[in-house]
Amino acid sequence: MLLRMAVCARLCGVGQSRRCRRRQRHSQADQDSDSEMDMDEEEEEERVVGKMKDEPDGSSCLNGRGAGPSGAGGLGCADSAGPPHPQSLLDLPPEILVEIFSSLPGTALPNLALVCKKFRQILNTETIWRRRCTEEFGMRDDLRKMEIVGMSSRELYVKLLHPYRHILGLWQPDIGPYGGLLNVVVDGLFIIGWMYLPPHDPRVEDPMRRRPLFRIHMWEKNKATVECMYGHKGPHKGDIQTVKKDEFSTKCNQTDHHRMPGGRQEEFRTWLEEEWGRTLEDIFHEHMQELILMKFIYTSQYDNCLTYRRIYLPPCLPSDLLQPGLFKGTYGSHGLEIIMLSFHGSKAKATKLTGDPNVPAGQLTLEIDLNRPVRLPDLERQRSMDEVSRLVRGVHEEAQSGSQGRDAPSEAAEVAPPQETEGLDSAAPAGAEGVEPGAAACSDEPEPQPFVLPLGVMARNEVYPRTCKMCFYGTGLIAGHGFTSPERTPGLFVQFDDDRFGFIWLELKSFSLYSRLTDQLSHAQAPSMERFEAMLRNMQSWTS
Repeated sequence: MLLRMAVCARLCGVGQSRRCRRRQRHSQADQDSDSEMDMDEEEEEERVVGKMKDEPDGSSCLNGRGAGPSGAGGLGCADSAGPPHPQSLLDLPPEILVEIFSSLPGTALPNLALVCKKFRQILNTETIWRRRCTEEFGMRDDLRKMEIVGMSSRELYVKLLHPYRHILGLWQPDIGPYGGLLNVVVDGLFIIGWMYLPPHDPRVEDPMRRRPLFRIHMWEKNKATVECMYGHKGPHKGDIQTVKKDEFSTKCNQTDHHRMPGGRQEEFRTWLEEEWGRTLEDIFHEHMQELILMKFIYTSQYDNCLTYRRIYLPPCLPSDLLQPGLFKGTYGSHGLEIIMLSFHGSKAKATKLTGDPNVPAGQLTLEIDLNRPVRLPDLERQRSMDEVSRLVRGVHEEAQSGSQGRDAPSEAAEVAPPQETEGLDSAAPAGAEGVEPGAAACSDEPEPQPFVLPLGVMARNEVYPRTCKMCFYGTGLIAGHGFTSPERTPGLFVQFDDDRFGFIWLELKSFSLYSRLTDQLSHAQAPSMERFEAMLRNMQSWTS
């Protein structure tokens, strides 16, 4: 792209002229490397303007580099046959310029319009801006709808898509410990902020629910209009402000649209049905009722103004145990929550995107040691909580002691030996010769083994897979109300398949089942692993 723009600049007379380069080549004829570089530049220009053929008469006037009729080294040959060759972009037909300009990023087009009047006129061509809307923002059939409202692709790009491009992607709202997941997308002729909500508890494998929080469009007055979508009275006036890089806020200018005729009681009943899919009478557990009422009171304070911070999807590496990404999981009385699974060498981390008063959003809910696999016993022994606890705590004590050598693992740990895991290198000690951290993630596909939850372990969802692929030692974060006395406690990570995993919390005697969020999320990839890890650290600081 840079080379193409440099060639265009020279052809337009902005860069160094050919005559200057000819004089430089004549004065430095003895420097072969410089001459070869100039020839490469000339060949690139010939490719752009279509001058790859030699002159028909075979004279020394090749591509305008030979002497003209006067012998003065002009840029063309008046006596040569055939149509004249274009000497700059200005000489190209408009349809060729449209094709060239359509391939440039939209951010470069305003500067290009400053070159000359001809360029400015050509840049009004609808084809150029339609292609920019399609390639940069994924708009296709929606562009036809613009004819109905009398809007051009250029107006759409310049007044809506380009100014608000920085808010596209994934964001976490600042709603105290509860957090959330916002996805801002180009949807038809709108930019819409969709709040993603987990399925109703405990249906963890159901698809995500979406609720629009705001939208931006150009239906009125030929300018971008922001509307708040919160409440039950339809769209109303709102505002969006960019606070700083990777952060923006929304504000509602008509909060009366959020109120309901029946007052707070009606608003609570409606919220409860949307949030939990049930009525308060259906929830018999008193503690759960308190948690639900507390969440409603807390989150309703943010119905007029919210701040969002950018988050990224985790990068994917070939050595990862499974595809990283977003999952929804069961968290007891707190209902379903959204977590982000990422891999960091020999560690797997699950970070909360939504949270609760005990462990808030942004905290590291699970940390899995991929260098410490655990071989499950037979089904009968799996049913014993004492047996499973003995296995996991044996590995936990080994990890706490800082022991790296597992050449002779303790009997309690029952780490899977190599011959029983079909080439599973992770059974070797971490850092052993020929074994890299996280080797379990890149080993051959293991055979599924039977799985059953130990008796006495509470499971929000009794429908869970009865076979698993691999198990690893890990820790889960538990804390008191208000994130008091946080503690990492041992547990067992169970990978069922590529889209589901579970975690047995030994201290709580409970089981969480996680299922992958399969929605397509654009503009959400992390620029680098460093940026992603910095984001994780920032997320923890937001709610610590």
